[in-house]
Formats: sequence, C-alpha cells, structure tokens
Amino acid sequence: MDPVKDPARSPPDRRPHANRPGARPNRLPDKFLFGWHPVRAALLNPERPVHRLMCLEAAAADLTQAVAEARAAGIARPDPQVLGRQRLERLVPPGAVHQGVVVEIGPLPPTDLDDLGRMAETRPGPAVVVALDHVTDPHNVGAVVRSAASFGALGVIVTDRHAPEVTGTLARSASGGIERVPLVRVVNLAAALDTLAGWGFRRIGLDEHAEAAIGGLPALPRAVLVLGAEGAGLRPKTRETCDQLVRLPTVGDFASLNVSNAAAVALYALTQAGG
Repeated sequence: MDPVKDPARSPPDRRPHANRPGARPNRLPDKFLFGWHPVRAALLNPERPVHRLMCLEAAAADLTQAVAEARAAGIARPDPQVLGRQRLERLVPPGAVHQGVVVEIGPLPPTDLDDLGRMAETRPGPAVVVALDHVTDPHNVGAVVRSAASFGALGVIVTDRHAPEVTGTLARSASGGIERVPLVRVVNLAAALDTLAGWGFRRIGLDEHAEAAIGGLPALPRAVLVLGAEGAGLRPKTRETCDQLVRLPTVGDFASLNVSNAAAVALYALTQAGG
C-alpha cells in the first residue's frame, strides 16, 4: 500500500447513546490530531471516525504501517496522503510538535455517567473515576487523561463550562489516552458526584491541607478521585460533597504539585491501596 501523493449501580437506562437524554455529545472544535501517539491511537480505535491521514515524506512508511495494523484488525482506514511541510503545518497550531503526522477525525460517541456506572459493573477489579473541578488548562487535562489511561481509570469527568474542549493540543498531551478513557462532561459536578456515590463510589478529594494522607486509605472497590484547579483547589461545594479529603505526603516547601502530577501519584496510591 503506497501513500497517495498530493499534487499541490447499574444505571437502569440502557437505551442507545443518541436516545438517552443525559448523553452529552463530545464536541470537537479542532478536527485535527497530530503526533505519533494520538494519531496511532486514533487509527486503532474502531469507534473513532478517521477522514484523512496526512504526513511528511519522512513519516510515510511508518504511517502506512500503522494503517496496515488497523486494517488487519478490521478497521477501515484511508491511505496516507503525503504533504509538504508548509501545507502540513497549516493544519496544526503554531509550534506544535506534530512529528510529521496529522489526522482529520470525527467525534467519538458520547459518554455519560450511566456509561461509567455500567463499566464499573463489569470491571473485574477496583473501579476508579477521576473528576476535575474547574481545571481549564488543556495540557493539564490531557496529562490527567494520560495518567487515567495508564492506571486503568474508567473515565475523567469535567465540568461543561469550565473545561477545555478536545483539541489537538489536549490530545497530544494525553498521548493517545483520549481514545481509551472517555472525557465525560457534566453540568453540575456536585450532582454528578452524588450520582456516583449512589452507585457505591467513595468520593476522595485531594486537598493539600487535609489531615489524612492518601496512603492511609484502605482498598476501595469503587472510588472517584476529585482534583481542583491549581491555586484555587477544590471549590467549597465540591469539598463538602466529598466523603473524605486526603493529601499527598509531600515535604518541605513543595507542599503542592501540578494537578496532572498530583493525579498520577494519587491514582497510583488508590490503585495500590491495600496491596
């Protein structure tokens, strides 16, 4: 296959996504993903619509091999199209590290809280969800999604009005994680946490001023890790909704971590608790 040359508890409602009033669409203002990890993950995700594949000449052989892997798995994918550098770089943000590959995509099917509840029912081990309280930086959200994918979290919940859209920049930071871990948008985070609590999830809020350290938690069959924005931390209503507040056992003047780093450490602690 040669690249084409460019001439110039269990939730009761089990209806399909489109018919469920609670399912919120995955908005996609940025239709291009770039970088090897996001592009390859999109190619191998049968639920991800892929419309066009574009690359530099130097990346054509590797991208062709990735397409062959997807087709071998029964996933239809278009042939790569070779572009010049200037044309390719017009598709991505200025200065983006694209590694010579860009894909034009469509949105993934919508995911809501009911989906997370059903996933928890079928998960053989502990079920963990991450919730972000007004974390707005796309690099941080993407890095949290990457950590969530690494530690097997069911999904990442964000607030509808105070979270970034799924752009190529966010996907690049997630390093392919957006193809494995759904980003679930909710209008009211406290209400969403209450819903999860009704399904047996213990709500664990990360707060640098909490008395208890996260290492003291017992093994939890279902947990939702709640993290706030850097500086502001958890909002009062979110803090009150949590069942327990814990801190990371940092020392000295470095009492707080970047939210994405804190998420990675806390997810490791939660998944290893009781082990």
